Amino acid sequence: MISKDIENRIIKYFTQSADVEDLDILNNWLLDDKNQKIFKSYVKTHFSINLAMNNSEFDKVKEKLLEEINKDKKQSSKIRMLSVFKYAAIAVLFLGVGFLMKNKLLVNETANVVVPREDSIVLELGNGEQQVITETGTAKIVGTLGEVIGNKKDDQLIYESQENQILEYNTLSVPNGKQFGIVLSDGTRVHLNAGSSITYPTVFEKDAIRRVVLRGEAFFDVIHENNRQFVVNVQDLDVKVYGTKFNVTNYHEDKQTEVVLVEGSVGLSSKESKKDLKEVFLEPGYMGVFNKTDKNIINQKVNTALYTSWMKGNLVFRNVSFENIIQKLERHYNVVIINNNVALANERFNATIETKHETIEEVFSYFNKVYQIEYQIVENKIIIN
Repeated sequence: MISKDIENRIIKYFTQSADVEDLDILNNWLLDDKNQKIFKSYVKTHFSINLAMNNSEFDKVKEKLLEEINKDKKQSSKIRMLSVFKYAAIAVLFLGVGFLMKNKLLVNETANVVVPREDSIVLELGNGEQQVITETGTAKIVGTLGEVIGNKKDDQLIYESQENQILEYNTLSVPNGKQFGIVLSDGTRVHLNAGSSITYPTVFEKDAIRRVVLRGEAFFDVIHENNRQFVVNVQDLDVKVYGTKFNVTNYHEDKQTEVVLVEGSVGLSSKESKKDLKEVFLEPGYMGVFNKTDKNIINQKVNTALYTSWMKGNLVFRNVSFENIIQKLERHYNVVIINNNVALANERFNATIETKHETIEEVFSYFNKVYQIEYQIVENKIIIN
């Protein structure tokens, strides 16, 4: 059983009347695995209604729906979900779509499938030599002189600080469709999202600023040191770290750089910012936004779980344009999506996609069923008409 307050917020979500507060409360509630199971039962009922309303073979769908309802009636804990029948407005939701696929409630009308590209993770050494990094097994990390400077264990590189070690810079590049981790020589942990790269020293100099350069998106868990500040450079912005956990997003197509603070403290500064603008400090639970055009920095309170969900295999969108959603889908699934529907590009959606369980075909099949978004798979590309 769930509280009336949560049930009302779920209903508001399905009827597209939920505000930001409702969405944030639901998102926090869904962090509990037990609550996800309850929510999926609501999704199943709601989706089945929408499918029936838009399916020409209504009788067959109705029969399948009644079968599902009868199953749920045998479990008293799920009876209350039937109250959502009167709220049949269409809403975007991907949580739970995976098991709907398994139950054949959702049928992909396109026989073709998209085969994601398999690009490699690459480590570039200080001398320019490039090494392909696999996501399984163990290996030694070797410097330009052949010396061992660390180890690779499955999906992360681990650097070690050694005496008399030669300082050189490495660059780890993670392609679309993959994620990878790195432990720097000071113990700082970095988790790189798809389509990202980080340049860093193999060992940090004593009593000097620890500086790394990021392109794309990464989550940092920085080791605090009183005598050595940690700085993440993202183009024109410096993120000065004072021992903390935070997420940085800075893809080349983004109009702004976003820094979301989970724990600790960070300061944002830019040489190109307004002269009277001092370093902007963030508190936990706040996001700093650097506008790449006017070089202005603002901060706002956010639900940090929304911005770090990618590490758990979810893509969460809150009032996000379809154009932006496409960009993130391309990056995560490493596919090509061509949108020929200009009007659709600026429409905004709320959605949560369980990327570990849902293929790109399933995601677009849902868009087609619920929003009548027409698409085709041509030459391994998704084309929206």
